[in-house]
Amino acid sequence: MLIPFSVAVLVGLAVLWPGGTPSHQRTGVGFDRQTQQAKVVALQKVDCKSVNAGQAPSGGDTSAAGGRQAGRSGQDLCAKATIEVTSGKEKGRTFTEIVQPDAPRQLHKGQGVIVAYAPDAPHDLQYSVTDVNRRFPMALLAGIFALVVVAVGRLRGVMALVALVVSFAVLTLFILPAILQGSNPLLVAVIGSSAIMLIALYMCHGLSARTSVAVLGTLISLVLIGLLGSLFIGWAALTGNTDDNTGLIHGLYPNIDMSGLLLAGVIIGSLGVLDDVTVTQTSAVWELHEANPTMGPRGLYRAAIRIGRDHIASVVNTLVLAYAGAALPLLLLFSIAQSSVGTVANSELVAEEIVRTLVGSIGLVASVPVTTALAALVVSADRPAVAARGPVRGGRGRRRKK
Repeated sequence: MLIPFSVAVLVGLAVLWPGGTPSHQRTGVGFDRQTQQAKVVALQKVDCKSVNAGQAPSGGDTSAAGGRQAGRSGQDLCAKATIEVTSGKEKGRTFTEIVQPDAPRQLHKGQGVIVAYAPDAPHDLQYSVTDVNRRFPMALLAGIFALVVVAVGRLRGVMALVALVVSFAVLTLFILPAILQGSNPLLVAVIGSSAIMLIALYMCHGLSARTSVAVLGTLISLVLIGLLGSLFIGWAALTGNTDDNTGLIHGLYPNIDMSGLLLAGVIIGSLGVLDDVTVTQTSAVWELHEANPTMGPRGLYRAAIRIGRDHIASVVNTLVLAYAGAALPLLLLFSIAQSSVGTVANSELVAEEIVRTLVGSIGLVASVPVTTALAALVVSADRPAVAARGPVRGGRGRRRKK
């Protein structure tokens, strides 16, 4: 059964392969801006009133805290940062940036920053700081994560990291460009998720009947998630266009089906948790069989489903808390407005996440009995002949000691 499915996935990849992200004319809005690397080479304290009035800023370097500015309140002083562009065609060019004292992000000398470049703007206004450069701490954290995974998982950890890279490659080289080229987001998500599932599971756990059962259980659950997601996204009239980012995507690529994109996100987001559950349940059944080869499929199912119930209780709670943590600022806004629970849940921004979480949770819960039943049937069919003869009594075949 899995062989024709794998062939179908390969055919789908070949037919829908985009060959690159389609180009477009940059709007200069949000993430759709030209950016360069830069750094802060100098920083001065200046009078905010003179800056806001368009006068020549006064003051010295941040190290000179005395003089006229020492007596001023910190709220009266802005920061005048001199920024040097360190990448691109205009590498070495400098410009100034005024940072207000109440700005959420303060700069310091030597700090790396990201600057936006607007070629059509006046020369003095072409560059502006948009964010700090976080590449080094992020890369360091990723390196620590890789070391921990390899140290604990050893060869399995190495294969898991390779599978993670392959999954990210499928996402960036196939799923995203194919959707931008106008392919059906649901079809692209199903094919891409199936490819990720096959590569990740077999690469991490090897070519075996145990892995195949986990793949089959994951596939059945993904089908259920796709059907439920399609039904309730349409029934609840969810458009998938709820914030500035999705609005920008729809403006740049109006042919993209945003509700289909929402459903694709539900499927892709559910895949990682499903892999965890199906692999765990399959391994539990196999280990129970190894511990007691005489146990039949019904006994294996009953024992493994008890493990699955504990797993369900913890994972479902994790999904809800993960969403609550990610949406905490939004939930705080609703709390400040003293909105009722029904009003909050009815807003499309929250309703999307509710549908996403509940549909994924239903598929997750359903994967436990489905995968457990498949695993119990498969492992019982392959059990050794001694298991079919019944348990061996301890006293038989042994000579009594004199």
